[in-house]
Amino acid sequence: MKQKLLLPNICKKIGWIVLLIGLGLHIYWQSNPESTTSSWPSLPVLKLQFPDSLKGFKFIVENTEIPNTVTGLLILIGLMLVVFSKQKKEDEFIANLRLSSLLWAVLVNYVLLAFAFIFVYGLDFLGIMIYNMFTVLIFFIIRFNYLLYRNTKLVPDEK
Repeated sequence: MKQKLLLPNICKKIGWIVLLIGLGLHIYWQSNPESTTSSWPSLPVLKLQFPDSLKGFKFIVENTEIPNTVTGLLILIGLMLVVFSKQKKEDEFIANLRLSSLLWAVLVNYVLLAFAFIFVYGLDFLGIMIYNMFTVLIFFIIRFNYLLYRNTKLVPDEK
């Protein structure tokens, strides 16, 4: 079965590098907030603005600092490259592992999100929602690689 949406295997290595750079920058900027404001100039960006009535929207140009945008994009691109890259040996068994890992990741993600809806409020909830953008991909990577590892240890080479 041919997977049309999967990237070549080399993209997985590139994805890990991009992800680690993004995470490193995020950790650095979160632990040193003064370095974020001093090292990044304000840049003009295209911003989507919604009016108070929520009837229509428009694009405006606004000067802003973009470290969070840069780290968020690096992390997201890295995760997507890792998740959507083929394995060296891509077969129906791997496709089945992908599907079951994706279902598991979505289920776990939304159970945790429901927990957050019940027990977390205010700005803490906003922080959880920001990290929640990445958790389906992270849970998928963890589960998929765990299942791959477990199955390679349980099944000896078929030579």
